[in-house]
Parts: sequence; structure tokens; C-alpha cells
Amino acid sequence: MKVEFAPRSVPLQRRLQTAAVVQWVFSFLGLAQCCTAAFIALLFTRFWLLSALYAVWWVIDRDTPSRGGRRIQFLRKCVVWRHMRDYFPITLVKTAELDPRQNYLLGFHPHGVLAAGAFLNFCTEASGFSTLFPGITPHLMMLTLWFRIPFLRDYLMSGGLVPSDKESASHVLRRSEGGNLLAIIVGGAQEALDARPGSCTLLLRNRKGFVRLAIQHGTPLVPAFSFGENDLFDQVRNPKGSWLRWVQHRLQQVMGISLPLFHARGIFQYSFGVIPYRRPICTVVGKPIPVQKKHKPSEQEVNQVHEKYLNELSKLFEEHKAKYNVPKDSHLEFI
Repeated sequence: MKVEFAPRSVPLQRRLQTAAVVQWVFSFLGLAQCCTAAFIALLFTRFWLLSALYAVWWVIDRDTPSRGGRRIQFLRKCVVWRHMRDYFPITLVKTAELDPRQNYLLGFHPHGVLAAGAFLNFCTEASGFSTLFPGITPHLMMLTLWFRIPFLRDYLMSGGLVPSDKESASHVLRRSEGGNLLAIIVGGAQEALDARPGSCTLLLRNRKGFVRLAIQHGTPLVPAFSFGENDLFDQVRNPKGSWLRWVQHRLQQVMGISLPLFHARGIFQYSFGVIPYRRPICTVVGKPIPVQKKHKPSEQEVNQVHEKYLNELSKLFEEHKAKYNVPKDSHLEFI
């Protein structure tokens, strides 16, 4: 007898999408603490050997994150990421081909509060990265601090995340076989403090380290702008010069991470909570900017390439903003 299954109802699909985003948000906010607590707690139970063995493995495996990590395709293709994609939804747009015989350094803008677009597009296959860019392996840089946390480091590496230090970046970019894309959220955690709906401000004017890195390896630069990334959360007002911004800046200097006071909707209501709004994100990947290799570039050479990058990023924004309901009078502001 043939059994037919009814398609999932819209309410069920929306619940699955919301559940996927909830687990992502709370894993982002609390997974580090949970992993650390579990590692320590196990030492005081009859399962102490698990933590002891992991500690040995941790020492043996300590260099893996800076050597490109250890991705697990099963986790990158997990169905939960497709539900997360459909919640917003999130899409990835290609404007030019990337030659798999070359390596690339991609600048991702803006950071947003939790960098949802960067994570889903480059750390999962939900938006079809491998289909859009065949032969290209994406790597996304993340604060080195997170790779020092037991268990969490393995979870991060499974998606293609690597530490945000020069050693890790150089390891990816100098691979002679090509086909690697290193994505850097250039504005970093500090830019998250300015992430609010409608904002077009990028912390980029004096961020030139990624340009110098590209020149040293002769790696083409690829600008990418994620429309809607700043629209997912509201944020408590923290203008420069305010006491809140001062506190956030000091905490960032001490801890290395920023602490934006963000809010959006709840799980069962839409008034208040830390679950992002259902607003579309579209990450547009621009065309590569050729870079001449030079081991020790001068400041003038770095500035020239940096200025060209700013121009190409602005051009990318202006060409596509009308498609994503960005007002005509909105333009990128570099600070």
C-alpha cells in the first residue's frame, strides 16, 4: 500500500525556522560558557577521564585551527541551516566568477550584531556557496579567543572558521593549489556597536591590514556587502562620547569582544527579546580586484589599493541598493 505524506503546514515550517534561529542565537551567546562549564564539571565526576583525554588531544591538536581548521561537510550541510536561511530569508548573490586556480581574500561588510549573513553563507551550504562558486573552499575568520575554549573550537572548525590572526590567514592564502577564499569581517566587533537598522556606516577608513596581507600574497581582493545585515536587531542608543559607548569600548579593549545591547523580538511574542527580526539578508559578492604581489609594500602602495577597494565597495553598494529597498539618498560612510 502506498503511503502519502501531507506537506508540512506553513505554521510548522515557521516554527522550525524559528527554532533553528533560536538555537543559533543561544549557541552564539552561551555555547562558550556551556563548553567551559562542561569541561570543568566533568573533572569532578566519574567521567573525569573524558576531560583529561580531551586536554591531551587539545595539546596535540593545538595548531589545527591556524592551519585551515578541520571542516565537516555533514555539519555544513545540516538541515537546520536551511531552516535558518528561510527564517529571514538569507540569499547569496554572485556578480563575477572566481577562478578556482587562485586564492581570494574577501572583505565582508557590515558586521551587524551577530554576523548572520557571514556565518550562514560561508560556514554552511544553506545558501549554496559551493554551487555558486565551484572549486572554491570558503574560510571565515573569527576572534582567536573562541578557539581556546574546549569543545567549542572543534564545533567552529567544522564549519570552516579559522582564527583571526596573521598566521592563520597566511596559511590559507599561500596554498599553491588555489581554490581558497578567506572571508574577513573587516569592521570586526567594534563595528557591531554601530549596527542598527538603516545604518550604512562602516569601520573601514583606517582598516588596512587585510589590504597589506593581500598584497604580500598577491591575492585578489573581493568586496562583499550584506544588505539587511544591520536590520536584524535594534540597539540601545550608544553615541560616541556617551558613558555607555565608553564602557563598551573599555570592555572591548579588555576582553577583545564588543557587547552591543541589542534587542528585537521574542520566541512567542514580537514585542521584545533577543531573537532577530524576520528581515531579508542578501549578501552580494563583487568582482575580484587584482593585486600585484610584493613582500614588503610601502604605505603608499597599501593606500592606493585600499582606496581602490573602497571605491569598488561603494560601486557595488550603489549598483545594488535599489534592489534591496535602500533609499536613494543612502550612501556608504567610511569611518
